[in-house]
Amino acid sequence: MSRTVATTRGTPAPAGSPAADAPAPGGIAPPSRGAAPHAHRPRSGHAGAWAELLRLPALFTVPGDALAGAAAAGARPGPRTLLAIGSSLCLYEAGMALNDWADRAEDAVERPHRPLPSGRVRPAAALTAACGLTGAGLLLAARAGRPALAVAAPLAATVWAYDLALKHTPAGPVAMAAARGLDLLLGAAATGGGTRAALPSAALLGSHTLAVTAVSRKETTGGSTLAPLAALATTGVLARLVTHRRTRPPAGRRAAAAPGLPGSTPAEGRSWDTGGALVTALTAAYAATAARPYFHATLNPSPPLTQRAVGGGIRATIPLQAALAARSGAVATALVAAALAPAGRMFARRAGMRKVSIT
Repeated sequence: MSRTVATTRGTPAPAGSPAADAPAPGGIAPPSRGAAPHAHRPRSGHAGAWAELLRLPALFTVPGDALAGAAAAGARPGPRTLLAIGSSLCLYEAGMALNDWADRAEDAVERPHRPLPSGRVRPAAALTAACGLTGAGLLLAARAGRPALAVAAPLAATVWAYDLALKHTPAGPVAMAAARGLDLLLGAAATGGGTRAALPSAALLGSHTLAVTAVSRKETTGGSTLAPLAALATTGVLARLVTHRRTRPPAGRRAAAAPGLPGSTPAEGRSWDTGGALVTALTAAYAATAARPYFHATLNPSPPLTQRAVGGGIRATIPLQAALAARSGAVATALVAAALAPAGRMFARRAGMRKVSIT
């Protein structure tokens, strides 16, 4: 919701690099900052400036949070899930606008091509947009029910605290991870009314976000071997936890057993086997997307390779969300979440935004 991963959401990635072309970030707030003005060519026009400010392609990493949360809560996505997704999108974009407003002085020196320092968007307009989007996000959460609002309120507070106070402190990555975890819980609260069952999935997604955000803190300067190495180890641990600690689908999602026969029915068993294969495939996609660039950044922590590592971590968010949904037995929901990755790339190409940094 704020810009991080970095957005985590920070420095612009070089044009054409994985970070620049990635569909979106790992945290709900934005990453670290910093690349040179030539990192990408600013889009012309008022609409283009706002699209750049809000980093529209990054939006495709957001719906998977609510979908994974609904799956973890054992509920089928419905109208309230859509309200939760709408709330998440608004709070995410509020964080994007607020991030640039808070960093406008820094960007005037390091990234004068950005919408605010270049004068294409007025600072007052960006702050107004952040306030309006935050209000809209809370309103949509309220429409989804009191449990959803009870999660959305601290989520919004975390986004604002990250952008205005915590971004450049040691607490920044933790705040980013908390925001992403809360976003998943928002989907669970809106869809099923409870969040306890979704806490493990929220912790796994938050851990991934924490690792990506920690790497993003050095994406402009490089020199950190520890952060990408820790992120690489985290990816391995998360992949193992996702594939080896699957939970049986809740009773409401399982077929009824035949009278007098304990256990699951053959149909349920086949569905469970299919879900297991999907979990394995999605987890493998997650690990492959994140691990390779982390490994390269560990061997050579230069700014370009660190930025590539951040981009890989961002792109890995979507297959992780899908794997978490499949892990809970929601095969259809997992496939919908996984489809957001190619949809985001297609949107970026058709909108001519492949060179617009998501950070």
